[in-house]
Amino acid sequence: MITRAAIERLGHQGDGLANGVHIAKTLPGEIVDIDDGRLVRVVSASLERVEAFCAHFATCGGCKFQHWAPDPYAAWKHALVSDALARVGIETLVQPLIDAHGAGRRRVVFHVRQQDDVWQAGFMQAKSHALTAVASCPVLVPQLTASAGIAAAFGPSLGPCDVAITHADNGLDVAVKAERSAVARRMPMLQALFQDQGLCRLSVNGEMLFARETPVVTMGQARVPLPLATFLQATHNGENALAGLVADALAKSRMIADLFCGLGPFALRLAEAARVHAVDSEKPAVAALEQAVKNTQGLKPVSTEVRDLFRNPLVPQELNVFDGVVFDPPRAGAESQAKALAKSKVKRIAAVSCDAQTFARDARILIDGGYNLRTVTPIDQFKWTAHVEIVGAFTR
Repeated sequence: MITRAAIERLGHQGDGLANGVHIAKTLPGEIVDIDDGRLVRVVSASLERVEAFCAHFATCGGCKFQHWAPDPYAAWKHALVSDALARVGIETLVQPLIDAHGAGRRRVVFHVRQQDDVWQAGFMQAKSHALTAVASCPVLVPQLTASAGIAAAFGPSLGPCDVAITHADNGLDVAVKAERSAVARRMPMLQALFQDQGLCRLSVNGEMLFARETPVVTMGQARVPLPLATFLQATHNGENALAGLVADALAKSRMIADLFCGLGPFALRLAEAARVHAVDSEKPAVAALEQAVKNTQGLKPVSTEVRDLFRNPLVPQELNVFDGVVFDPPRAGAESQAKALAKSKVKRIAAVSCDAQTFARDARILIDGGYNLRTVTPIDQFKWTAHVEIVGAFTR
């Protein structure tokens, strides 16, 4: 049943709130008609509402804010960080939001499903398993313009599946997760897709099937081989912005620990001026970092360690040999490692996060341990979503 509602404010995930009901893609002050919590029409629009640039915005669950003017949108995302800090008693100047969208996102995951006997690729609608099929996605880099069609082409052979496509320096890396296996009878069709689409590499359910060459990405001066299904920052500009802020925070350090190092977007750049010890639990990522170091001239020594920093964080005695530390954990944050850092003698820390709440929690731990939070900078890498990246610079 359609009912009318007045949007009071936005929740922390960006949905409009009306009498406790979350209504996506609405703005404060708007009068809207809703059906079962979903927007049907805007009766009275906010002056901040703009026309979305994507034809699929109304139903696609990917972007949340294409309907919002740039300035108030940026102010809201900036406030996600300042409000999270304030809730844990940290009052500090948060730097202006950095727009790091650049040319677009270089990685995407499409859902592939059959609709009316046609295999389609797209994104799920918000809070739903219904697919919004797309021909292309305008927030991706130009090299991924045809990626939805590539993803959909796996439907006839592998059935319903999720297709992750990454634009590497030397081509497209495609990783498919499917219920069906890549058994012998399906190989000819998969090989034809690999060749016809000119893919760099194709894997199915974690098994590499075909590769023209190993996909690589450039980080600083290094070329890093991509392991299967590895984590990569969403945009080139986002990675560069994060790395630049980390380098500034640790500029005077000569012995640096890079914790949760991944493929080494920080370690490989920092090693141009300092010795680095890089630590991560993902063995393939650490191996890729080691190979990149081996093949790059002019770097200071880089040592590596495979270690679960959630269960086995570096303790103060280990940390005290470093004069700089950067940590970039998953969304859950680095509570145990932050507690150990708070007891250490490390002079400079760069804390990187993709979640304002866990960043604030870990920052509070460091401050209570005697560190000074010098700067906090939010970075908008996943533009038009509620996600925000953060870099905090701490000194003892």
